[in-house]
Amino acid sequence: MADNSMTFSNTLMQLGGEDFLRELTEFMLNRIMEADVTQRINAEPHERSDERETYRNGYRDRQYNTRLGTLDLRIPKLREGTYFPSFLEARRLSEKALNAVIQEAWINGVSTRKVDALVQSMGMTGISRSQVSSICRGIDERVQAFLQRPLEGEWPYLWLDATYVKVRKNGRVVSVAVIIACAVSSDGRREIIGMGIGESEAKAFWLAFLLSLKERGLEGVKLVISDSHSGLKAAIQQVFSASWQRCRVHFMRNVLSRVSRASQSVVRAALQQVFVQTEEKSAHATWREVAAQLEKSFPAVTEMMDEAEEDVLAYFGFPKAHRVKIHSTNTLERLNKEVKRRADVVGIFPNEESIMRLLGAVLTEQNEEWLLQNRYLPQHSMAEIDQTAETEVIEALPLSA
Repeated sequence: MADNSMTFSNTLMQLGGEDFLRELTEFMLNRIMEADVTQRINAEPHERSDERETYRNGYRDRQYNTRLGTLDLRIPKLREGTYFPSFLEARRLSEKALNAVIQEAWINGVSTRKVDALVQSMGMTGISRSQVSSICRGIDERVQAFLQRPLEGEWPYLWLDATYVKVRKNGRVVSVAVIIACAVSSDGRREIIGMGIGESEAKAFWLAFLLSLKERGLEGVKLVISDSHSGLKAAIQQVFSASWQRCRVHFMRNVLSRVSRASQSVVRAALQQVFVQTEEKSAHATWREVAAQLEKSFPAVTEMMDEAEEDVLAYFGFPKAHRVKIHSTNTLERLNKEVKRRADVVGIFPNEESIMRLLGAVLTEQNEEWLLQNRYLPQHSMAEIDQTAETEVIEALPLSA
């Protein structure tokens, strides 16, 4: 056995010792990532396949510190979606934030049975209050630097969405709203620009949040896309000179909830006649025709359509190339699912600061991934927003005699 060990050691020395192990590990991890991506997109590099889901889009460099030294990794990028290797997941900011929230809940004696089980399984029982405070402080500094960063330039499109999480307050468990805001800049790039926490979705809450974005430099907003949150439309009108797009997907769900299951396919098909239109005038005309057709059998649907026409069809006043992405809040759907997934692990947050810490870390990481992707909207098409507005003004002017 000793002879074998000596032979192996001698071989390592001849091949460069620890440098050889480091290079070998680096090579293996890069190959593992290539294999992961091949499996995820169902295609080898340059392979023609009917089952291919997307394409590779270069690499981003990442240094990974190990006992063997610093490894230089090349993480594959995808044309659509994102990829992050599982062996790096534990080092991500969001994972550190999740651990910190779990530790904080446990150390303060307000954890749930699920959190207690996590603490035991992760071997955190020996951690002190000062250690938890130190960990939280480091994460908070990075999260706040991201959430409070200055916003430069113009941001024509702004998406807003709210989800609810549970938190302990004054000895009670209450639900609080978590607002997430993302926007597209004038060069077509998408970023997460803010997050807010409040006990309700009243106008005062929305107004304070929008004003905080404006104070950080949010300008040039032309369209705000959201679900029909109470008080939001009035707050938008007070802060920005912008139109409001009521999420088309949520409106359809609201409509279908007012009719029987047997009638839903009929109503859905009728509304789809509106959304397949390519011109603003024909969309409004078709909307009114559909509303009239449904009035006898579905008066509640017609009433909803009469009230929501301008808000649901607002996106028709913007460039055709943008409409598929600005008619709904779908751009935030995947993000909200990740937020809920992390929040569900905690169950009940010990305080609002821990909500900001964990969810802010998730948003920080997602924004970094977005910045590495292609532009959300083509840069050359962004100038069409103002051109479209100018055309509408010209068409609205009366003809001179």
